[in-house]
Amino acid sequence: MSNIFARLGLKKSIAKIQAEAAKSPLKRTLGPINLMSLGVGAIIGAGIFVLTGQVASANAGPAIMISFVVAGIACALAGLCYAELSSTMPVSGSAYTYAYGTMGEVFAWIMGWLLVLEYGIAASTVAVGWSGYVVSLLADFGVHLPALAGGDPSHPAAMWATPLVQAVANDTGHTTMMMTGTFNLIAAIGIALVTGLLVLGVSESANVNNAIVVLKIIVLLAFIAVGVTYINPANWHPFIPEPTGNQGEFGISGIFRGAAIIFFAYVGFEAVSTAAAEAKNPSRDVPVGILGALIICTLIYMAVAAVMTGVVPYKELASPAPIAVAIDRMALTWANFSAPWTETGTMNAISLLIKIGAVAGLSSVMLVLCFGQTRIFYTMARDGLIPAVFAKIHPKFRTPWLGTIVLGIMIAIAAAFLPISLLGDLVSLGTAVAFSIVCFSVIFLRITHPEMERPFKVPGGIFTAVLGILACLFLAWQNFAPMVDHAMKGNTLPLTILVVYAIVGALIYALYGFWQSKLAKGIDITEDTDLASPAEAFGKGVDDVK
Repeated sequence: MSNIFARLGLKKSIAKIQAEAAKSPLKRTLGPINLMSLGVGAIIGAGIFVLTGQVASANAGPAIMISFVVAGIACALAGLCYAELSSTMPVSGSAYTYAYGTMGEVFAWIMGWLLVLEYGIAASTVAVGWSGYVVSLLADFGVHLPALAGGDPSHPAAMWATPLVQAVANDTGHTTMMMTGTFNLIAAIGIALVTGLLVLGVSESANVNNAIVVLKIIVLLAFIAVGVTYINPANWHPFIPEPTGNQGEFGISGIFRGAAIIFFAYVGFEAVSTAAAEAKNPSRDVPVGILGALIICTLIYMAVAAVMTGVVPYKELASPAPIAVAIDRMALTWANFSAPWTETGTMNAISLLIKIGAVAGLSSVMLVLCFGQTRIFYTMARDGLIPAVFAKIHPKFRTPWLGTIVLGIMIAIAAAFLPISLLGDLVSLGTAVAFSIVCFSVIFLRITHPEMERPFKVPGGIFTAVLGILACLFLAWQNFAPMVDHAMKGNTLPLTILVVYAIVGALIYALYGFWQSKLAKGIDITEDTDLASPAEAFGKGVDDVK
């Protein structure tokens, strides 16, 4: 029995992790601006264009601004820990690799499985939201997509932008599955386009992401600049609505529940650390990218939420496109222009700009989330914990192309057919737990390897890391508690999905990863390189090292 526990706790030495970072075959092309843009590209998306209105109307009211601060603080604490670890171990495996070096292989697998939630499932969720904006934008230009056979053309569920299986709550609050007679082809196409771009190369993907990030920041700043003149302060009263008596519905509990839901919007900053193996100077640039993205996005989130709830009473924001609702309420007739192809003969330029920004913004989120998932699986495959196809590097593009295509197909299928909306709490729960493990890794390495060179150090050291653990686990509980509450009331579906997901992950490791682990077999996964030592990789790009 002791041998089994020793095997499960097998750790990858820090020296080995640093050697793998030095000898990575991935191309180092990303600078600090690209990395910060990568983080902003992943963070500003579904949270601002979709979730904000839903959280304001059902959980926090105008106090959603405080929810953003709470979620931002938890992410900042975790982000500082990520920055220290990524400056020390600039590897593409990110949190998975950190867990491998501190807590052992079984915890590394758990982290990797949690990151599937953070990236793969989250990418599918965002793709569904993206498809809704695309359909709306096409309709503005007179392109109305037909319903599929078996659907009801008069109902949105029959359109090309709805998954085959939907989760529907009945009058008693129980969630059941129903077949819609359609599938989300638009979401699948979006994932396919993103997958193709990622196969071509990380620098090409980063350039596209940079352009999209600039566009959506311009759109959001325009919304803030125009909307601030339409704010009615009466809509902010009461700032914290009276609680309804149900946990998480307004009051202080609503603020915290809102923060837990919004936490989903922040997960993108972790993608910056997955790009460490492709950063020119990871020890310096990755911390700048992580913390810079968090600061920029939190300020934009708060400003947009303030305008949104100031223009529209919070109870009226229960829409998948809350920013569009706010624009309509402003009645910006001065922005109308002639559009003969529409039913009214006119179109609003600001509303059109917002929709274009939403499509672009969600596109960059899909891009970065899919990028992060491929890099996590690339590292796990190199370690032998999942099949080697995910680590196959293209000879020209220097990207894990086969794994990217396989993952793209899986994510597209999930977005097209499954009730992704039901998994939102699961994504936030998994991400919060993963962040807490990262914070623990900092504590572990501070105690066991105090001599280790740390180009970036967490201010406050262990104390800050402990606060990060507490904050992340608190938000994780805010997502887990409703699942338990629903199960006790007879709605066991959300908790069942969580349990089944955990069982599937355990079976994959037990039947494959445990037996194929290269670390357990004593196989060195590093590849030939002309670097004299692992230390030479830090602060240098591939093109600089001869």
